[in-house]
Amino acid sequence: MLQKLFIPFLVLITLSANASTILVKNIDELKKANKEAKPGDIIILQNGEWNNVSISLNCNGTKELPITFKAQTAGKVIITGNSKLLLGGDYIIVDGFYFIKGFAGDDAIIKFRVNNNELANNCRVTNTVINDFNNPKRMDDNYWVMLYGKHNRIDHCSFQNKKNMGVLMAVILDDERSRENFHSIDHNYFGFRLPLASNTGEMIRVGVSQHCEFNSNTQITDNFFEHCDGETEIISIKSGSNYVRNNLFKECQGSVVLRHGDYNTVENNIFLGNGKDGTGGVRVINKGQWVVNNLFYKCRGEWFRTPLSIMNGVPNSPANRYVAVTEALIANNSFVECTPIGLGIGSDTERSVAPKDVQFINNIFYNHIDGVIYNTYDDITGISFYGNQVSNTVNQSLVPGFRKSGLAATKVSGALIPVSNIKTKNSSFDSLYQLSKTRLSSPLSSIPGFSDSKQFLQIEANAGIACGAKWFKQIKLNAKQQTITVDCGSLTSIIEQLAKNNNSNLVINLTAASYNFTEPLIINRNISFTSKQKTAVKFTAKGLPFLIQLEAGNSLTIKNLSLDLSGINNFITTDTSGSSNHGNIVISNSHFSNSKGIFFSAAKYSVADSIVIYNCSFVDCKGKLFDFTNETDNKGLYNVEKLKITNNRFRNCSQILDMLRGGNDESTMGPWLIFSKNILDNCAAENETALIHIFGTQRSDIEKNIFTNCNTGKTIIQYQDLVKAYHVIKNNKMISSGIVDTNKFVSSEKNTSQ
Repeated sequence: MLQKLFIPFLVLITLSANASTILVKNIDELKKANKEAKPGDIIILQNGEWNNVSISLNCNGTKELPITFKAQTAGKVIITGNSKLLLGGDYIIVDGFYFIKGFAGDDAIIKFRVNNNELANNCRVTNTVINDFNNPKRMDDNYWVMLYGKHNRIDHCSFQNKKNMGVLMAVILDDERSRENFHSIDHNYFGFRLPLASNTGEMIRVGVSQHCEFNSNTQITDNFFEHCDGETEIISIKSGSNYVRNNLFKECQGSVVLRHGDYNTVENNIFLGNGKDGTGGVRVINKGQWVVNNLFYKCRGEWFRTPLSIMNGVPNSPANRYVAVTEALIANNSFVECTPIGLGIGSDTERSVAPKDVQFINNIFYNHIDGVIYNTYDDITGISFYGNQVSNTVNQSLVPGFRKSGLAATKVSGALIPVSNIKTKNSSFDSLYQLSKTRLSSPLSSIPGFSDSKQFLQIEANAGIACGAKWFKQIKLNAKQQTITVDCGSLTSIIEQLAKNNNSNLVINLTAASYNFTEPLIINRNISFTSKQKTAVKFTAKGLPFLIQLEAGNSLTIKNLSLDLSGINNFITTDTSGSSNHGNIVISNSHFSNSKGIFFSAAKYSVADSIVIYNCSFVDCKGKLFDFTNETDNKGLYNVEKLKITNNRFRNCSQILDMLRGGNDESTMGPWLIFSKNILDNCAAENETALIHIFGTQRSDIEKNIFTNCNTGKTIIQYQDLVKAYHVIKNNKMISSGIVDTNKFVSSEKNTSQ
């Protein structure tokens, strides 16, 4: 017996002795090393910038002796330009690469496939970073990582700042070679994905609707997701038998969505909403899904972003639509100061099948803020409730299976974890307990809720210490940008200042009485315009399509400025290149008069995080003031995440605002319009147009405005929606003004008309 064990050991020693360590200095040497690599070899990429490289690795190691491609120093092999990494062999390890200041075009940055035929198996990418490696144009979509093959691993990597269209990481199941793959996505950092203002903003997607009836068996464990706000889905599961376990989701505006596929498990995760608007949890669709032992802390999302959404299904639904929820288990979860969960959510004329055979057991609802812990949108008799505990401060009348009591809570690392000592078991629990021994990491507990403080601390510590590339965490952030103020008394001086290429924030103080522009001003850095003059500065720009264009990735501020715009056509537009970078605009404490064209126009495919207009006055402006109607593709695209127009005065103006978000996509929560505390006098839009027209805006708050002699006999505010939206219009005064055209999504209260 000893001899039989000794012979393989000798073979391993012999193979290891034949392995080499090779330093490569360029892509040609790397190609040669890949071609000649033997099991156990270590190929070291020399530190430096590797620009415009396609790294293709298809060598074959073994389980005992993988072939490793690693940076000479982790993080010092910097991959830039039009570059990508392709893996198509067996037992390959990639370690320590840094992708930055580049893009991959229509291909993935990291793809576990070479030449469409060679798939990677048992390969690993670790200690690697992709940061802001975006296609230049927002609509040029691509994935950052595409997983093919089987038994591959992505671990201890950092992924952040994806801005262009496309899922960040996708598991592909297009044929048998990639199904039941048992990939591991673990100990990674996913962070800071801004709202995409479109669909395809997921961080991870496992499968697609066409392949949703196949099992993937992908394990998504021990990761840290932070500020992942791309769209409603943080993780989109579109296949079967996957696990999402031991992850921390911090202040992410979205949910783990079990969109397609059966028998998926979401277990032992922490969702730290921390009161942030739109923070969600888990959305349940299809058969046999388990959501067990998760903590939802101050998650404040609504509708599809509620802390828990159990959806309605479509009758006889094809697999790629909405299959009804059946045989689900929702157990031992704790909801702390969360918005109400949704039962039968999405119910409409199409999604008309209510959930059935759902076990909803031993969950805790600790809430001293909200009077309601769940909302029902359809028949919930198919859900069996028992052993659920609720704070006695909740005044909602609950169905049997919920018990109100004075729940205690333990403070752990700044969060509250409710505690219950009441054990709940019945015949259903006993059978589920036996099944949980094989399906869960630990058997189902008869004690309600997520109550293990040690587990909370372990997941939190893992997120802070073990997730992401360690070397990347040590990189210091850039120093705060310097602000420079310059006086500009001529057009020449303005152009000279804009042409200077530096990273400082620039404040231009206008000192002349007028400026005659012969070409548009292109804002390619963070710029502020201001003036100390009390009289209006006159801008003239005859023949120009617009005066100011804000390039993506920059901010424009106008403050303490009085402008006569009679000499120009259109004033401000955003970047027309369709860049993937976002912009921001703030206009405050300023006066604008005699505008004849469009004051502000959002260009097609541009996107701003926020546009804020406050404490301004607009007088005798006869063109459209704010135009967001260029996204005409009916795909749910829009141009600004948050538009805030407050404390302004509009007198003798035409149409104030026109917003468009077309199509019936339900994946985003924007745009959000806040129009409040404004005074509007003698404003009238041309023809039959509403003074304020919002089509498809997902959320609006129109409050405390005064309309006097505005659009008399016509419409002052018009709401149009194709999908569910949240509109509030209250405490407004309409004096000798037109009507408000509402719909079923508008909550109207305390408005007065005279």
